[in-house]
Amino acid sequence: MSQSVDNIKPSYPLFRDDDYKESLSNKKASFEEAHSQEKIDETFMWTTSEEYKELNFQREALTVNPAKACQPLGAVLCALGFEKTMPYVHGSQGCVAYFRTYFNRHFKEPVACVSDSMTEDAAVFGGQQNMKDGLENCKATYKPDMIAVSTTCMAEVIGDDLNAFINNSKKEGHVPQEYPTPFAHTPSFVGSHVTGWDNMFEGIARYFTLNYMEDKVVGSNGKLNLVPGFETYLGNYRVIKRMMKEMDVDFTLLSDPDEVLDTPADGQFRMYAGGTTQDEVKDAPNALNTIMLQPNQLTKTTKYVKNTWKHAVPALKIPMGLGWTDEFLMKVSEITGKPIAASLEKERGRLVDMMTDSHTWLHGKKFALWGDPDYVEGMTHFLLELGCEPTHILANNGNKRWKKMMDAMLANYPQGADCEVHVGKDLWHMRSLVFTNKPDFMIGNSYGKFIQRDTLYKGKEFEVPLIRIGFPIFDRHHLHRQTTLGYEGAMQILTTLVNSVLERLDDDTRGMQTTDYNYDLVR
Repeated sequence: MSQSVDNIKPSYPLFRDDDYKESLSNKKASFEEAHSQEKIDETFMWTTSEEYKELNFQREALTVNPAKACQPLGAVLCALGFEKTMPYVHGSQGCVAYFRTYFNRHFKEPVACVSDSMTEDAAVFGGQQNMKDGLENCKATYKPDMIAVSTTCMAEVIGDDLNAFINNSKKEGHVPQEYPTPFAHTPSFVGSHVTGWDNMFEGIARYFTLNYMEDKVVGSNGKLNLVPGFETYLGNYRVIKRMMKEMDVDFTLLSDPDEVLDTPADGQFRMYAGGTTQDEVKDAPNALNTIMLQPNQLTKTTKYVKNTWKHAVPALKIPMGLGWTDEFLMKVSEITGKPIAASLEKERGRLVDMMTDSHTWLHGKKFALWGDPDYVEGMTHFLLELGCEPTHILANNGNKRWKKMMDAMLANYPQGADCEVHVGKDLWHMRSLVFTNKPDFMIGNSYGKFIQRDTLYKGKEFEVPLIRIGFPIFDRHHLHRQTTLGYEGAMQILTTLVNSVLERLDDDTRGMQTTDYNYDLVR
């Protein structure tokens, strides 16, 4: 074999060596009992057809690559945004291993999270003892200032009561009575990761404010609350804070994992870093108002803030693109009385200039996209502002109300007339859509690379390139530090989109003396 200590190769290009190709070929011929390549290709081609698409969209009992994750994942991210807080999952070790590795792969960062290791006996008799031991061990070992508890499907199926379990643990002295232990029930079999974030935040807000509202006066602290929702672009936390500081707005970002998910490599391990403090949460009802940066996913939080904190909660969209960033900043100015900073007005002008510069390349380009409802709504709106044509839009965790809003928005733009919006569908549905009605590009998370590979297998003319914007991004590095919100985020998205178009054009026109009549130096 060609692998040796002096010549270590990864699987590519190692498996392209002749001896490995021979070994794999022998394995296939002797042991796999595989169908012929002709039959495989025949079946593959059928799966790209309109006939197959119709059958695919009739699926009811099977999900293939769902384009969402489960509730506890969102609860963990929410908890990480609070100062010296340990996310605690009442469930099995395997569940927590999934949550941690999912974030490890996206953020390229160690992620602290514990479980109370429920096993078969807990599934039969309940997890009360696991909770008692788990809370005590977590506090003693990791010394957090707060433990934020969520559940997995095992705990939910057997009906474990977090409130009772936590109170019993405190009564027996496993953790002090006054020790902060907010919780949320986050069953994995309903909702998605964005639901889990919403439930966990509402649980933390409830824990610190529900029974302490007597001395709270709306507007008395002069601050503005901003609730990010399930947000995995660290640049978005930073751009929101920058815009508020440039406007001289006193604000509280309620859940801010910016620091803990991007700690420096300086020889010091930081299990906890940054985050919203407990005092800031306790003071949040005194704010002028609360803005939900992703309102579609923050339904439970919005209801609590309106009913308990008595905040108006303005009806805004996610601040993506030009128009919706304008609306966000104008509302901030209206609430706080602070003028929009001249620096932001200049930044807006630069974005408009960039949109004008790139309009000829983006106008009429067709895009399919998927992701969470707020992000997809914001991205679609920005595509329409750019003159692009969305063709297929998919949000597995969207609902009928969201689809109705999307359809109404698309109807306002001529280039949105032929767009289809799908909720409750998965990426195998998206695969059928891009085969039967080919867009120029896909915008989505890393899982879309398999769709791109399949389209290329059918032929270069059928290939639909993937532009990686969304969550999770596993197969590229450092994209999680980028920005999608505000004018800055719009600039970054615009840059990514137009250069993807130009790179594709170069790829199509670099054939020597065949297609290079359009292989231009200046674009």
